[in-house]
Amino acid sequence: MCNFRTGFGYDVHAFAGKRKLILGGVQIPFEKGLLGHSDADVLVHAIIDALLGAAALGDIGTNFPDTSDGFKNISSLVLLERTADKLSKLNYKIGNIDSTVVLQNPKIAKFIPRMIRNITVALNTSKENVSVKATTTEGLGFSGKGEGAQAFATVLIYK
Repeated sequence: MCNFRTGFGYDVHAFAGKRKLILGGVQIPFEKGLLGHSDADVLVHAIIDALLGAAALGDIGTNFPDTSDGFKNISSLVLLERTADKLSKLNYKIGNIDSTVVLQNPKIAKFIPRMIRNITVALNTSKENVSVKATTTEGLGFSGKGEGAQAFATVLIYK
C-alpha cells in the first residue's frame, strides 16, 4: 500500500536594487532582484515549503533559518537538495510538483525550461514530475505594481 501525502507552499519576496533576480535557480536579466537572506528564490522556496509540509517536517524557516549565517546568500537549489535528502531519509519519492510564479515583470516564460531542469536535478527526479508556470496579476496588488514576486506550489509525495 502506498502512503500518499500532499503539501502546499507559498513564498513572497520584495524587489530590491543591487540584487540578482534568481528564479528556479536561473539568473533572470532584470534591474532588480528579490530581497532575502538567501538568494531569495521565491519559486524554490515555495517548492521547499510544499515538500517539507507534505512530509510534516515544518517549514523553510524552521529547517533553514534566516538567523543562520550558514544560509546567508546560499543558493536555494542547495536548500532544495537538502530538502530532498530529508525526504529520501524518510523513504519519500516525489509524485509531482505543480508551481506558479506570480510577477508582473519581467516576463519569464522563456526561462521556465531551465528552471524545470534545475529543480529536477536538485531533487533527482524526472522533468515529467515538475511543472512551473508564470502569471501576472493584471497590475493588481503588490506583485502587479512591481513591488515583489510570489510563488505557489503543490506537491504529491509517496512511499
